[in-house]
Parts: sequence; structure tokens; C-alpha cells
Amino acid sequence: MEDYRRIADRLAEEILTGRLKAGERLPPQRVFAKRRRIAGSTAGRVYGELVRRGLVVGEVGRGTFVRAAPVPSGRALAEPAAATAVVNLELNYPSVEGQSELLVGGLVPLLRADVLGEVTRTVPATGTAAAREAVAGLLAGSGWRPHPEQLLFAGNARQAIAGALASLVRPGGRVGVEALTYPLVKEIAARIGCVLVPLETDGEGLLPEAVAAAHHSAPLSALYVQPTLHNPTSATMGDARKRELAEVVRELGLPVVEDRIWSFLHEEGVPFAAYAPERVHVVDGLSKRVAPGLTVGFLVVPEGRVEEAAGALRSGGWTAGRFALEAGTRWIQDGVVDRLVADRRADAARRQRVVAELLDGFAVRADPCAYYAWWELPPPWRADTFTAAAAARGIAVTPGPAFAVGVRAAPDAVRLGLASVPVPVLGQALRTLRDVARGGP
Repeated sequence: MEDYRRIADRLAEEILTGRLKAGERLPPQRVFAKRRRIAGSTAGRVYGELVRRGLVVGEVGRGTFVRAAPVPSGRALAEPAAATAVVNLELNYPSVEGQSELLVGGLVPLLRADVLGEVTRTVPATGTAAAREAVAGLLAGSGWRPHPEQLLFAGNARQAIAGALASLVRPGGRVGVEALTYPLVKEIAARIGCVLVPLETDGEGLLPEAVAAAHHSAPLSALYVQPTLHNPTSATMGDARKRELAEVVRELGLPVVEDRIWSFLHEEGVPFAAYAPERVHVVDGLSKRVAPGLTVGFLVVPEGRVEEAAGALRSGGWTAGRFALEAGTRWIQDGVVDRLVADRRADAARRQRVVAELLDGFAVRADPCAYYAWWELPPPWRADTFTAAAAARGIAVTPGPAFAVGVRAAPDAVRLGLASVPVPVLGQALRTLRDVARGGP
């Protein structure tokens, strides 16, 4: 039987070369399987692999559609007839002026011959004592400071999420998530064999009563939640909501994975973990604060769970690299991370002002300090047709169904990632998208 990855490679080439256009609908899996003379399960794995690579998106009840193909950054905004996206508002990696100059100071001392041998050795999931102390101080918030001995380190925050869930949920277990959630959590769940259960939210995030109802229907093994600057809607829980949710998870005995990867942008009050420290596993990292290519993920675990969570990180191959850990520790200790955070907060606020000005009058949900915006499209636009129309004008956006969990109706919305392009290019792209939305399909 032909390997599903080879079939996926050929389809990926057709997408990336433009033979399959952005917005084009792929045949149903059963039709695809019949045409290719492969098993239906193989066809499902092919489509799943294309989703994993970010080349297609599946919409419940509509089918599977080609997404805008990624291209190298730095090219000019395309003419309206261009078929390949060159302004990528799917990616969301902040970078500020002078960042490289700040980072180099922490790297130079590690490159000395008498140091390099040590910092390129392996390191356990527990990291080093210096790293634990530095990160505990970095993550400390109002009313909460993690104990250094409860800190573990992964290669990035995604791996920290995977390690936390793998340590908590057996194959087939149910994990409650917001009905719109971080897309890679869907991939992680598929890899470790757990089932995501979509839970109702409102303008303040996850509804505690939805957690209780889902658990009473069929027991949940864990809960994954983004209480601060939820991706993609930017919703942030108030203290009263956090207290109520903490009471519910305590009553149900439910462990929680709290994703705080974007929380550094929001000068919030008490983190959710402060309300139920014995239940909450906190995930954070350096990628958004510092740089996506040299990063470390953080996992704060409740007391008594260090060995189990560390074992999950080891077995998955998700522990941090020593060099990145040493560099990150120096950047924290030297105040570089604090300076970058301050610069990113100012940068995100500036970009949100551009969004507020240019998309005024549309249904856009965003926090003034977030690096993304959730655009609920005006009828008769659908997520797939708008994504294709944007791609035809050289702009890649993330369609709402990429965030949807379960069989609920796919939202006719798109997420705009604001961090990865220069502000003038962002403004030009938003003007183009505004004109597209006003013009109709």
C-alpha cells in the first residue's frame, strides 16, 4: 500500500505551486480514496497530514479547502490578481527594532571554548537551578509565584502542552476545551489519542457551568483553557469568573492546563493558577517574548506531579535544549526579556490602533493589547470564500474553522495575525481586506 505521506507530498506540491488554488475544495475523502484506489482510512490520513502542514482546512458540513500557501517574507504586496499570498497574516511572531542587538549579549559568553562544551550537553526536564529561579521570577504575577522546584522545561510551549496532557490523559480520554481553541491543540490531541470536547464560552471566556455539564454528561480527564488573551478571540477572564471556575474544577477533581503563552502582553490581575494551584498546570514560554527559533517552553506543575510530568516530557522527546535554556536564563537575568516585553506591548497596542481605525464598523473582536483580531465576516461572506478572495489579492488569513472543535457550525470569521509584518504593510493589507469585505463575494 502506498504510504500516505507520499500522497500528501504530491498534493502539497500542487498546492504550493498553484495548481491547486487557495479556496479550492478537495473531493470528499471517500471519492478521493476511490480515485486513488486507496483505503478510506489512508485518505483520512492524507487529509489529516495536509491539515497538520497548514495547507488545507476542514469545515464541518462543507468539506476540505485549500488554504493560502505560505511564501517567504519580505516581498511586496501583490497585485489583486496574484494567486500566492505574500502578506502573511496567519503567522504571528513578534519582532521589534533592535531585538538582535539585545539578544546577542546573552549569546556571546556561551560561545567561548571553555563554556560551549558545558552548554551543549543534555539537560533534564527539570533544567538547572539557575533556570528555575530565573523563570519563577519571570512568571510571577499578582498573588502568584511558582515554586522553582515545580518548574519543568520543554523545547517550546507546544511541547509543554503536549507533555502536560500526555501526563494527565490516557488514550481515549476526554479533554474539555473552549469551542474555539488553539489549532495545534487539536493536532496534539490526535497524536496522543485524546478526544476534545468543545465547551461554551461568552465574552469573558469559558463558562464554568459548561465545564460541569460536560463532565456530568461523560467524565472529563482534564481541561485546557486560555484564560488570558484567548486565541483567537482575545477574551480575558475577570477575577470573579476565575474564582467560579476554580470552584468547579475543585468540586469535580478536574486537572487543568492553563495556556498563558500570550499573557505577558496583558497586565492582568491574579493568574487563574493562583485560585487552584493544586489543580492547574501552567504552560508558558519564550517564543513570543523573545524569538520563535531559539526558545524554551515552561511547565509549572502542581505539587507532587513533577516526576510524572517530567516522564511525559522525556518519553515524548520534548525536553529543552541546554543551549537555548542557558541563553534564555541569561536574557531573563540581564533584563533583556523585560525590555522585549515592554517593546512588544507598545508594538501590539500600535497595531491594534491600526485595526480599530481601518476596520471600524465591522464586527471585530480584539483586545487593545493583543497581537491578533477575530473578524466576524459580514454576510454573505463565508470563511472559505473570504480566505480565497484574500489570497487572490496576496494576503493570507486564518479561516475561523481552523479554531473550531467538534461538529458545531464552522464560524464565518477569520483571525488576523498582526505581529509578523511591518506596520505599513499591515495597514495596506487591512485596507485591501476592508475593500474585499465591502464588495461582497
